[in-house]
Amino acid sequence: MNRLVEPELLDELPAHDPSALSSRRDLQRINLLMRHPNILAHWIRRVRWNDEKKCIVDLGAGDGFVALKLAQQLGPAWNRAEIFLVDRQNALSPANAAQFRNIGWQVRVVEADVMEFLAKECPRADVIMANLFLHHFSEAALQGILQRAAEQTKMFLACEPRRSRLSLLGARLLWMIGCNSVTRHDAIISVQAGFFGHELSRLWPQTKRWRLRERAVGLFSHGFCADRSEEI
Repeated sequence: MNRLVEPELLDELPAHDPSALSSRRDLQRINLLMRHPNILAHWIRRVRWNDEKKCIVDLGAGDGFVALKLAQQLGPAWNRAEIFLVDRQNALSPANAAQFRNIGWQVRVVEADVMEFLAKECPRADVIMANLFLHHFSEAALQGILQRAAEQTKMFLACEPRRSRLSLLGARLLWMIGCNSVTRHDAIISVQAGFFGHELSRLWPQTKRWRLRERAVGLFSHGFCADRSEEI
């Protein structure tokens, strides 16, 4: 399957549109089924971190659900971490914001274009992550995003759709778990724009200081990890 990037319906809907809210709830279930918070937490735990206050940047964070589940899994070792939720719209729910506060994380919501944020506002981060986000971009735009991210972080993580016939079949069967029309439409678009093999590694800045891992994860996901920290 050749990669095909097309607009997705959820990106065009206002954050509080009923169809958008329903689709975001669908995505919460899908992310749990695909175990994306677990995958991200696994990669972070493989690295030896210092005891200083940590900083995470979540690109295309949406409602913050995946970042929250990640925070809960990382536990006390990451207490008092600061997380930047970057998206064009502020979709963070009051409930998710409250749960971040309950575990001691400081949340900063940034309404911005990701490229502009990375170029002008992005802090030095321990981790920059992207979940079901990179597939929205063409190869040229992706290369720019990854270049900027590499300049600002010790570790970059991504969980994306895998571009495969099996993933396409899974997307077409989402009606079986009650996903709405927006989610079902966007899932097919996402798979067609997803990744396979080492497509993200080829776009990452080619320097020796980075250790790259890219592989299929689970039935439908594609994982990418770039880090320059000490591995446990």
